Amino acid sequence: MATVRDTDQDDVQETPNEISSEKTTEGTIDGSITDTVEETGEETGQETGEENVQDSERDWERDREELDLVLNVLPPGVADILRARDDLKQLLEVILDLGRFPEARFVSGDAELNETPITADDLQNVIERIGDFGEDNRAGIERTLHRISAIRNRRGSVVGITCRVGRAVFGTIDIIEDLAFSGKNILLLGRPGVGKTTMLREMARVLSGQARKRVIIVDTSNEIAGDGDVPHPAIGRARRMQVKSPAAQHGVMIEAVENHMPETVIIDEMSSEEEAAAARTIAERGVQLIATAHGNTLDNLIMNPTLSDLVGGIQTVTLGDQEARFRGTQKSVLERKAPPTFDVVVEIQGWDKLAVHDNVAQVVDQWLRGFPISPEVRTMGTSGEVVRTQEQARVSEAQPGSWQQQGQKGGRQRDRQPDQQMDRQAQGQPVQAQLAQSAMAAPAAPMGMRAPESKVKEAEVRIFLFGVGRDKLDAAAAESGRVVHIVNELRQADVVLTTKTHYRRGSQLVRIAETSGTPVCVLRKNTMVQLQEFLDTIIKDWHRDNDGSGPGIIPGIGNSGDGPAFTGPNSSPAMDKAMDEAEEAANRVLSGEQTVHLAPQRSYIRRLQHLLGQRYNVASVSQGKEPERSVLFYRV
Repeated sequence: MATVRDTDQDDVQETPNEISSEKTTEGTIDGSITDTVEETGEETGQETGEENVQDSERDWERDREELDLVLNVLPPGVADILRARDDLKQLLEVILDLGRFPEARFVSGDAELNETPITADDLQNVIERIGDFGEDNRAGIERTLHRISAIRNRRGSVVGITCRVGRAVFGTIDIIEDLAFSGKNILLLGRPGVGKTTMLREMARVLSGQARKRVIIVDTSNEIAGDGDVPHPAIGRARRMQVKSPAAQHGVMIEAVENHMPETVIIDEMSSEEEAAAARTIAERGVQLIATAHGNTLDNLIMNPTLSDLVGGIQTVTLGDQEARFRGTQKSVLERKAPPTFDVVVEIQGWDKLAVHDNVAQVVDQWLRGFPISPEVRTMGTSGEVVRTQEQARVSEAQPGSWQQQGQKGGRQRDRQPDQQMDRQAQGQPVQAQLAQSAMAAPAAPMGMRAPESKVKEAEVRIFLFGVGRDKLDAAAAESGRVVHIVNELRQADVVLTTKTHYRRGSQLVRIAETSGTPVCVLRKNTMVQLQEFLDTIIKDWHRDNDGSGPGIIPGIGNSGDGPAFTGPNSSPAMDKAMDEAEEAANRVLSGEQTVHLAPQRSYIRRLQHLLGQRYNVASVSQGKEPERSVLFYRV
């Protein structure tokens, strides 16, 4: 047993050494693994960098091969000078005009190539090396994206040539990829050379490849898929239909839908009423339509009589006196004629910047009503991410004139004309831009937006009457010696005066006034006593607080359970707190929450909260029983 015990002791004594040896071995292995992982990571990073460099070199080699094809058709002296330049990658166009020096246009600017004028023989040699010019005076080089355009004199001879270098740029639709895959009809606008055709070509490749859609390209001048019968590889799996002449493009558009069963049709350079009508036919058949059109902004397109049908078209409508007074406009107004062909309009402002007008129907209606529009601006960040911001509101050029009752004459009406003109000029300010972002196309303008006038005019409180007799108010004002100014337009009013009966009916006019912040004063009865009390209290304080430098302030006269005597910027703190809570709830719903419960409020404040929900495009409903009845905001 002693032997056994000694053996056990020896084993115990040797164990620490063995453990130390094992730890050393493990440490060595761990260190080797760590070093191997680090070396592998470095090698992977080096391989990735090398692959990127190789891809870039392959792309440049491919572009250089296609670039050599267009350089080979140029006069030898011009081609040699271009090949010797370091910025050949930035070449956009080459200009050859008879009797002038050749000129090249780069991204950085224009440059004259030599001091030898272009001769007729130089132009003829270029023409012989390219394909035939079509009716649009355009030609190309087979299986390339280059476009060669001719300038002719009155005898039909070519006296100038523009050689535009075409390149397939991949990744250009990352900034609007969500729109392309949404299935919406998209219209691209922008100045020449900004990249409209390049973006169309990339959309065709991505939708036909990644989305696996049946894509047909109606290629008017072979600019999207290149010249020749075999299309350029840059369009992917998309098919191309060539157009014999620009005048026949609308027929080819219809033929593409009827004969080839596409899911997406792509069209470049829509420029006629026939093409606009054909586009509407395609959209009505459930085919996604992606196109470009001549125009810089949506404003230009709306006012273009040839292409305005792409966004619904506009027409002149004559309103009745009551409707014109309700809207606060003249009797003849512009309205959208039909649903727009395109759901989204994209204004390409630069290589990596564009403005998006989503929900074109609402944007056009808003613009025609005279409200400013504010598109979403998208830019590409330094890391390739899409940065979205809101553009500063654009003032609408279609501001409607003010309403005038037919047959109303006299000094009072003529005296109000300058004031009405000033009020119309005051439209389009930043405060009104906030109203333009809401879904309501209300014509009411915010307070304090009028042009400066004399102190006497500023001291006159402007009242819009709703359900209150004008003769009674004039008589009450003359008896009390107060100065008031009765206006016929809600947008001009400093305060709306109505009766309790009309207020309780929930008229849309009252809701518009409350939404725009115009105070609403409620009389219990339409009597002289009530009117004199109104003038003696509210108007007196208005004149007292007004120093001629701006509009006066109407103090609150209490909020009873039957409804407030007035609402607006000077409402009670409890109302302000309730509206702040509603605004915060609306933002939470827009941020992703399904439902948000508001605190219980009385009926009037709940109605204001529902109006606020409408402005934010958030659904709302009242729940519970009094006095615990409250508003619930929820996503649709």
